[in-house]
Amino acid sequence: MNNSLLIVEDEPKLAKLLSNYLRQAGYEPECLENGLDVLPRVRDNLPALILLDLMLPGRDGVEICKEIRSFSAVPIIMVTARIEEIDRLLGLELGADDYICKPFSPREVVARVKAVLRRSAGQQPSGETPLLQMDEGRLLVWLRGQELELTVVEFKLLEFLAANPGRIYGRNQLMDHIYPDQRIVSDRTIDSHIKNLRKKLASLSPDTDIIHSVYGVGYKYDPQG
Repeated sequence: MNNSLLIVEDEPKLAKLLSNYLRQAGYEPECLENGLDVLPRVRDNLPALILLDLMLPGRDGVEICKEIRSFSAVPIIMVTARIEEIDRLLGLELGADDYICKPFSPREVVARVKAVLRRSAGQQPSGETPLLQMDEGRLLVWLRGQELELTVVEFKLLEFLAANPGRIYGRNQLMDHIYPDQRIVSDRTIDSHIKNLRKKLASLSPDTDIIHSVYGVGYKYDPQG
């Protein structure tokens, strides 16, 4: 399992603090200070996730993120010192998986890292494109690096199933998650949404079937296809 994380941060004390917390959480962090060092490192040894500061010496985080996205779908969490900057970053559609604003709690960063990696469930070994990645803000998923837009319901279904690979969820459980207001809908509605979701995923990769129906029970996510 690839537990390597790349922390790109030019404040040494902050980088060390994050590194310590992430190491305690079971990850293997590496820190870089200069933006010019990031691309060579990522190309040589792809990490499981990148924490990328916006303002860096040598090269800024926006340019780095754009270039990484030209060859890899590795999860990226952008870090900025100004909350108003997040709106601009979202508008640039960098393809980042999440955004964090300083000051932050190191525990919050650990939680965000875990959440992003859960959404990217089914990652392949280091150096290969992850099987599945998800961007909740834009309702986009990438299956083996190929982009696909989903409806809100389809995205929620896939995200919920992918959070616990191999676990079987019944239709009622899925309905409770998709419709928290407990509106009255037929349990066959879930079947219809799942059918459409599988059809869309199959259009990108016909040989990859990651959502399986379990007769008489429900559905499960299987990253092994």
